[in-house]
Amino acid sequence: MVREVEDYFGKWGEHGTVDLKQELGLVLMRIANRCLLGEQIRDNMFDEVTHLLHELFENGLHMASLFFPYLPITPHRRRDAARAKLGEIFHEAVRARRTSGRAENDVLQKLVESRYADGRPVTESEIAGLLIGMIFAGQHTSASAAIWTGACLLSHGDGRHLEAAVEEQRQIIFRHGRERVDYDVLREMGTLRCCIMEALRMHAPANVIIRQANKSFGVQARDGSRYAIPKGHTLVTSPAVNNRLPHIFEDPHVYDPSRFGPGREEDKVGGKFSFTPFSAGRHVCLGEDYAYMQIKVIWSHLLRNFELKIVSPFPDEEWEKFIPGPRGKVMVTYKRRLLE
Repeated sequence: MVREVEDYFGKWGEHGTVDLKQELGLVLMRIANRCLLGEQIRDNMFDEVTHLLHELFENGLHMASLFFPYLPITPHRRRDAARAKLGEIFHEAVRARRTSGRAENDVLQKLVESRYADGRPVTESEIAGLLIGMIFAGQHTSASAAIWTGACLLSHGDGRHLEAAVEEQRQIIFRHGRERVDYDVLREMGTLRCCIMEALRMHAPANVIIRQANKSFGVQARDGSRYAIPKGHTLVTSPAVNNRLPHIFEDPHVYDPSRFGPGREEDKVGGKFSFTPFSAGRHVCLGEDYAYMQIKVIWSHLLRNFELKIVSPFPDEEWEKFIPGPRGKVMVTYKRRLLE
């Protein structure tokens, strides 16, 4: 991750103006390609795979796709065509890896080597589906969260939240030096984590979380009302509502990363389901730590190496999608610096 981020932003000039939405999407795609698919696809087919994934996600993430996934409309035809082509590419990658005997340090290799309990190897089609699912989880939602983190940091709080995050990087550089950015160092970035959490609270990666009741049970609401949930019924909750409940989060419409810091910890006020951008419970997102790590790597690098200023209006959300990213461009000016 660190190498991909350093290489990508190392190509920026001394100063300029960029679309943060496009830039962070691309760097996260490079990370996903390297960690999941390996160097061969990343080095030789990055542009094609990136284009196909863009077609897949942009045409398959509308709310209509969630409730009517097989609706015969043009976006779904483009989605299905991209999925078929990606399947061909990943099938060939699996065959090449298996026949060559070459082993790489990536998730594709783990899937190629994995077997079911009965000894049966995972098929090419299964691996292709798993890879697409992991890229979706590891790139698309992380890109949305990373962009919202930057937009919030650069827009809210009259600069004090941004300065707090920058000061934390100064202290970490003082303790560990500029070159060391590893798992332990990333764990020390508590202020940056709170900034990410607050962006996720206000702009959750998913519009809705859907679950099915495996057994009948009852629920008592805060006002004392009781509800019976029959077995087999579908339940839907909205993180956009859940993460802005005023009896859990003080001034819920205000961007305030300190609400997650020592002494407040509002994400724990209402129990383990207070903060749900990654869902919660048994089916909580398995990639939560991976997402935080990616975003920390990106924003720690940007805060250390650039002065940033947002020059476009704060973006609206794409509510018509069930992964609502920022609408339109998020234009930012940058100027290189060396934080000390």
